[in-house]
Amino acid sequence: MSILTPPARSIDPRGQRFGAGVSAIVLGVAFVIGLPWLAVLLGVNLAISSAFGTRLFLPGRAWPLVRRTLRLGPAAPEHEYPPRFAQALGATFLGLAGLAFLAGAPALGWLLAGAVAALQTLLAVTGICVGCRLYFLRWWVPSQFARLVRRADALQSLEVPALNRIG
Repeated sequence: MSILTPPARSIDPRGQRFGAGVSAIVLGVAFVIGLPWLAVLLGVNLAISSAFGTRLFLPGRAWPLVRRTLRLGPAAPEHEYPPRFAQALGATFLGLAGLAFLAGAPALGWLLAGAVAALQTLLAVTGICVGCRLYFLRWWVPSQFARLVRRADALQSLEVPALNRIG
């Protein structure tokens, strides 16, 4: 195990929802003001967070303070890998958006950034994480992602309370 890839942890899903809401707002502001570099910067943070752990996701860092201020009780924790996979997908789309901006196709760049903002908004408002759901389909890409972050459990089933409530 490397220092750069610490073991996965259980996280508060409300923190991910909060961070998704903040990042959707950041993407909306970037679009309205016309700052494509801000969307790309958020994509870089998503990439770092997906590679090294959700504790590095800057839009979600204020959640513990919000939770303490509002005196919210504990939530059922969830495994960190599905949100990290979702963040990797968001980083990929924002990376492609950055390439579109550089190639002189801002409409395509904003379309890709808008897709990420829409999915982040869906997560923030409803708690539905499309990227997390894709992770549990057990197709080739999540397997490669798990291998990339050196997951040692060979994609064994994880107990995820949020998915049990849906089924």
